[in-house]
Amino acid sequence: MTTSSAQKGTKAELTKKLAMIEDAGPLWRRFDQWWLLFLGVVVITVVLMVQKPDPYLRIVVFLLDGVQVTLSITVVSFVLIVLAGLIGGLGRVSKNRLVNGIASLYVELIRGIPLLVQLMFIYYASPIILRGIGERLVGISPGIAARLINVQLNPYIAAVAGLAICYGAYVSEIFRAGIEAIPRGQMEAARSLGMNYFQSMRFVILPQAVRIILPPVGNEFVALLKDSSLVSVVAVADITRRGREFMSKTFMPLETWLMVALLYLVMTLFFSRLVAYIERKTSYVR
Repeated sequence: MTTSSAQKGTKAELTKKLAMIEDAGPLWRRFDQWWLLFLGVVVITVVLMVQKPDPYLRIVVFLLDGVQVTLSITVVSFVLIVLAGLIGGLGRVSKNRLVNGIASLYVELIRGIPLLVQLMFIYYASPIILRGIGERLVGISPGIAARLINVQLNPYIAAVAGLAICYGAYVSEIFRAGIEAIPRGQMEAARSLGMNYFQSMRFVILPQAVRIILPPVGNEFVALLKDSSLVSVVAVADITRRGREFMSKTFMPLETWLMVALLYLVMTLFFSRLVAYIERKTSYVR
């Protein structure tokens, strides 16, 4: 028994040392092909701006504020998406029929409508609905009625709302799958320790589920960054809309959309590698 335990201990220590050696290995071993692709795209973009500052550098300068808007919309929307996904996922696994039914209806309804249609409905159609409600409230509440009748939806808010509502449905399913992947014994053990349902979810189930859902949620962030280009249809000055404005002024479609594509590619490749890094750091051996 002593010899067997010593052998197991030796194997465990050896495995741990090998892992440390692998992590501390030469830089080129950890510099995978995706980072090389990212650097290659960055080099191509810089070379174009240096070799031909007119028009490529001029295009990038014109698009810089669009880059800020794109990143801002993506980050703000993603925070709301995670919140909506958490609530929707908990609703999907709830034993309460009403809560489960509302969450299921939200997921199935939103996933069946394209994102572009949802954005256009929120920006163009929802103010008409609000005005109609305001007209009916004139005799009941004049103050609220006046606000609804004169409502003007902000393009940024409409874009964030559309992205959050649409992607929240998909992330709800990711949360549901992550929660259901945790063995039922975990919940039973937490309840046996005196925790109620919400405490068990908060302190036992969700911390384990987060590690499981991190890769797909990270992929949703990268997809969200690309799909944010659709907000240009609701008058948001993101990269795509700014590129369209530059093209209409200069009549240079090839150069304009080449730089727009390269900027999107740089951002998506960078965040893809960042998500992969976070996934490696938070993963654990089962």
